[in-house]
Amino acid sequence: MATTTGPIHPDAVRRPRGESQHPAPEQSRQPESPPQREPLSGAYFWLVVFFVVYCARPEDWIPGLRLFPLAKISGIFAALALVLSVGRSKRRIQDLPPEVWFTLLLTGWLIASSMLSPIWRGGALQQTLDFAKLLVAMLVGMLVVTSVVRLRRLLFVQAASVVVVSAISMEVGHSHLRVNGVLGGMYGNPNDLAFAIALTVPLCFAFTLRNTRTIIKAAWAGAALVMAATLLLTGSRGGLITFGIATLVCVWHFGVQGKRPLLVLGTIVAALALFVVEGGIVTQRFADISANDSQTEAHASYEERRLLIGLSMHAIADHPLFGLGPGDFTVYSKMWREVHMAYLQVAVEGGVPALIFYLLIFWRGFANLRRLRHMDLDAETQLFAWALHGTLVGFLVGALFAPEAYQYFPFFTVTYTAVLRATVEEQSRAELLSAGESGPASAGHQARRIRWLGWAGAAR
Repeated sequence: MATTTGPIHPDAVRRPRGESQHPAPEQSRQPESPPQREPLSGAYFWLVVFFVVYCARPEDWIPGLRLFPLAKISGIFAALALVLSVGRSKRRIQDLPPEVWFTLLLTGWLIASSMLSPIWRGGALQQTLDFAKLLVAMLVGMLVVTSVVRLRRLLFVQAASVVVVSAISMEVGHSHLRVNGVLGGMYGNPNDLAFAIALTVPLCFAFTLRNTRTIIKAAWAGAALVMAATLLLTGSRGGLITFGIATLVCVWHFGVQGKRPLLVLGTIVAALALFVVEGGIVTQRFADISANDSQTEAHASYEERRLLIGLSMHAIADHPLFGLGPGDFTVYSKMWREVHMAYLQVAVEGGVPALIFYLLIFWRGFANLRRLRHMDLDAETQLFAWALHGTLVGFLVGALFAPEAYQYFPFFTVTYTAVLRATVEEQSRAELLSAGESGPASAGHQARRIRWLGWAGAAR
């Protein structure tokens, strides 16, 4: 039998019976689908803009931007993004987690408290409306942040913004006794600036460990050092306590649980070096408390805070249901000072029910992280979960020493935990559905697990 030599033409290859010997026409081939655009990208864009304006306050340090009401503009478009997101997101309004509804209840209660304020209704209502922007951001975040990638961008915006603010504050305010009043908003006084830094440093830990390139790791580690140095220069005792607790939690998670002994050692060495170089102000302020010298500013501040706590307790007893109205305790005290404890701040200005809603919101943040601990997480998601845990624990303790009841960062953190949990659960459901194709019995088993995930989600 003759054999053929040379290359074989594709048409000469024997095909199974019943298969056409002719290639399919070009028009019958399925064209490659173009890359899919992320859903609700416009709404997500305005959410990012809102975060940039709130976290970085560019109008305070970029010439010319102060002429534009950036906060109002971003707030309006964030609200518009919320309207556009409803009905278009894969997450429905009725699927929103309890922390969003608790925030809605808290906001509604504060509005009622404002309208019934015995002190200053107009000022209380303005404070409440400023706080209500947070609710819009939480709703938009839950509806449009449907992937870890989108969540990572928001975390990056917050972390990078606080790094920039810290660097600017250190540069402009280095001539002051305490870094003070360099920027406005939540960075307007040293205690607020220190609190914002303390709640953001855990994100720097996560971004440092997430990246594999040495130069990026070094950049994030340097950013954390800049933030820590700025915090020490504020002289804020409550901020330092918050920072210390958050850092200890991060060292436990990233260093001990993550088996990174060099991280533990490096953190200890960096902390000691920073205290030697920049810790003089805050160390002196702690020493002045025990010196019992009423002439020192730190001791006078300590005694004043004790008096304010006593006044707040009397006000709660007199107005337990609706409180004095948001922001009105400063007028009630006749000292124009806030009570330096976030929990008392909420109770005295919004009433005991407001404090209950407030505590439930942060309880939900810990519940989300507890649920994530029992799920199979990839390396990046695990890093972010640990960082958020450090922030929440730091806030839980730091709120005992700071009047930060209306600052957005703690509420942002709770929202991050809810988004992370929802995203991981959605991915788990998708994997279970795809695995259900292996057979009827397996599909039934997978369906039962999917229903269980749904029940677990409803119990959030």
